[in-house]
Formats: sequence, C-alpha cells, structure tokens
Amino acid sequence: MEYSIRNCEIADVPKLVVLCQKHAEFERADYSPEGKEEGLRKALFGEQPKLYCLVVATKETIVGYVSYNFTYSTWSAADFLYMDCLFLEESARNFGIGEVLINKLKEIGKNNNCVNMQWRTPQFNERAIKFYQRIGAKGKDKVCFFLDL
Repeated sequence: MEYSIRNCEIADVPKLVVLCQKHAEFERADYSPEGKEEGLRKALFGEQPKLYCLVVATKETIVGYVSYNFTYSTWSAADFLYMDCLFLEESARNFGIGEVLINKLKEIGKNNNCVNMQWRTPQFNERAIKFYQRIGAKGKDKVCFFLDL
C-alpha cells in the first residue's frame, strides 16, 4: 500500500470526522458528527492548538489518523504525550502503519521532553492490545469513567 504520513490539514477535517465516526463504531461507542468539523478545526488549527493530528494519506484520501496532545503527570512531575485516538481503515491495516505512527509519536514526545506516552483502548480490542504489547507497551487495569457536564 502506498501512503504517506503528514500533519492533518484543514482540508482533511471533513474526512477526519468520517474516520472518527468509523472509529467510534469500531469501539462500540456513540458518536454524532454534528458540530465536529468546527470543533476539530478550532482545536487543531486555532491560535493555541489543543490537539495535534497526523493522517495516513493515499493519493486519493486519508485512510487513518492518530491524534494526541500534551498533558502533565502529577506522579511523574513531568509532561507526557497522550495519544487520544489511533485508527486505520480496514484496508490500511496489516501494513505496519500503526507501528510507524507510534514511532512518530515517540519521536514527537521525546522532542517535547515528555516522560512517556499514554493511551487507552477498550478491553475487547484484543488485536490492538496484542499490537501494543508487541511494541513494548505495558497495560494497567483501570476503569475509565466519564461524567457529563
């Protein structure tokens, strides 16, 4: 598969929303695309971005993305890179692209003096868990809570 990895561009945002919806379906989560283009444009391309995103681009379209931000760990007393989402279309899987994306994030984290990288995946996503373990990541058993505001 011929692809490149690059920073998300404003023109990618409508397709990014489609990929987010597919990601949510894959994770058996609710998702409404309403207002997401505007929200992502603001978060990614505003004066002070809150979110960063790399996309997997083919000649025709984007077939995957990884989004991340930087946050602070009280226990580590240092910044860390938080990988918010990593998703590849089914047709883009099994080409080693996920590992390339993780390696890019590791490099970004190191360049930004981050102590580590953190992320979550559903317990039922055994394929992702095996992949993360294969690349040397270690999981922690925690329950993820959400409280609507």
